[in-house]
Amino acid sequence: MDDVKIGEILLPGDEDEQERQENRVKKRFWPVLKRAMRQVPFSRDLVAAYYCALDPRTPTKVRGILLAALAYFVLPLDGIPDFFALVGFSDDIAVLTAAFAAIRGHIREDHYVAADKALADEPDAQPAG
Repeated sequence: MDDVKIGEILLPGDEDEQERQENRVKKRFWPVLKRAMRQVPFSRDLVAAYYCALDPRTPTKVRGILLAALAYFVLPLDGIPDFFALVGFSDDIAVLTAAFAAIRGHIREDHYVAADKALADEPDAQPAG
């Protein structure tokens, strides 16, 4: 995966695109996270990014970048199928790492507190959001 493709994936999009991505992320985030938990080395950051992306106080461009990255994470079909152990989420990790670098500083402490609470809850529980 090259930088141009990652850059294209992380385009924030207009309001309609952000709304589509937000709906996709809300629907699929928790089931995909459960599958990926052992393979994604930064699950806490990923969940905090989820809460940051859904936070109306987050700037629109930052929300757009995060929603684009999270939508890529939850896509059923991407560059490398996720069912391949370890390798399957490598492209998702690359996109998420680029997104985190682009929005550095916008994931606040309250997003991490919500992430910690969600990750501490029962594995089958899906936190609100």
